[in-house]
Amino acid sequence: MEIHLLCTTNLYRYTVQSLLIIGFVWPEPNSSAAGGRMMQLIALFQKQGYTITFASPAQDSEFMIDLSVFEVHKKSIVLNSDSFDSFLKELNPSIVLFDRFMIEEQFGWRVADSCPTAVRLLDTEDLHCLRLARQKAVKQNRHFTINDLLIEEVAKREIASILRCDLTLMISEYEMELLQTTFKIDPSLLFYLPLLQDDHDFPILDSLPKFNDRVGFVFIGNFLHEPNWNAVQYLKEVIWPLIRKQLPDAVLNIYGAYPSQKVLQLHDVKNGFLIHGRAADTKEVVMKARMVLAPLRFGAGIKGKLLEAMQCGTPSVTTAIGAESMHGALPWNGAVTDDPALFAVKAVELYGNEKLWETARIKGLEIVRKRYLKSVFEANFESKIQKLLKELPQHRLNNFMGELLQHHTLRSTKYMSKWIEEKNK
Repeated sequence: MEIHLLCTTNLYRYTVQSLLIIGFVWPEPNSSAAGGRMMQLIALFQKQGYTITFASPAQDSEFMIDLSVFEVHKKSIVLNSDSFDSFLKELNPSIVLFDRFMIEEQFGWRVADSCPTAVRLLDTEDLHCLRLARQKAVKQNRHFTINDLLIEEVAKREIASILRCDLTLMISEYEMELLQTTFKIDPSLLFYLPLLQDDHDFPILDSLPKFNDRVGFVFIGNFLHEPNWNAVQYLKEVIWPLIRKQLPDAVLNIYGAYPSQKVLQLHDVKNGFLIHGRAADTKEVVMKARMVLAPLRFGAGIKGKLLEAMQCGTPSVTTAIGAESMHGALPWNGAVTDDPALFAVKAVELYGNEKLWETARIKGLEIVRKRYLKSVFEANFESKIQKLLKELPQHRLNNFMGELLQHHTLRSTKYMSKWIEEKNK
């Protein structure tokens, strides 16, 4: 079945209910929040009736999910090859979703050329340029400023990618505001869609392990993600010794996919700092722990590990970066502080005070209920997608900067000149 949308200047033609996702990697929901996020997006589009193809230039991995189980077609593609163009023309999707801006850079212009009427969506995961600018500030032992972001080279690439797309999915309200105020991105190009909690799987407090059934502290994070590795180093060198001084028998269990040798070398049984590597079931691990520690000093987006802690009824202590955009005006399910001494004090206090602990985990479930239930977002998301499909020509006319960035002849004069220069030599 095909639908024809007629505007004054163009005939927009697209195949109904066909979505192509181009992934940076194959989804690994048990390895990172990004993998879980991708599977949530797949579920949202399938509920709307879309047939989904997931393509990626990445190598298969041991822990990638079997997409066929979820009735998603898998397609391996090649970078810098016109074989992708042929594949795209044959598939003729109505929507193409780019997994992070680097994928849009590689394939966006090909989609625009071969399938110009397809809606182009970008899922940022987090704002990469913000994370990198903050990381550089921490490495240089100074406070992050907006000027750090403005001079960040990746910012130019990422903002250009956002402008070229018809809609960018954002998981952080802070980043939504930043894009609109600092980079003057039109709100019509952005849509807030955080990590989601299925309504029917909402945890019941009485079914979760109680205070006396739990023991120890835990940290979970994919070690390919630099903020996680930095946080573990910070725990080892600064925060854990302060906690251990007050709780000499306490144990901190560190879990995370893809631990390198430098991570494994931090394993220290004597001081209760235990590196376990990948967790077979992260929720099981978090539910057994009494506290989650997440002293993140840089990063962006929202933190899957902290949302998971709330879902498991496990209080957490984190930093301002860790809690950013996660709880709105609601009280945190534990404590938020950037001061390492106070971080340790709050962790010890919550760990040993059952009344405070119970109050904290109730706050966590309230945050999940009010800010992350799928039912709060899915209807608006479907409505936004349908509106884009129906009004795409006018939407793009309203996004002049995006159309400008798609106009490749702006750069072709440079390369033509360079080609002539080489030819004349």
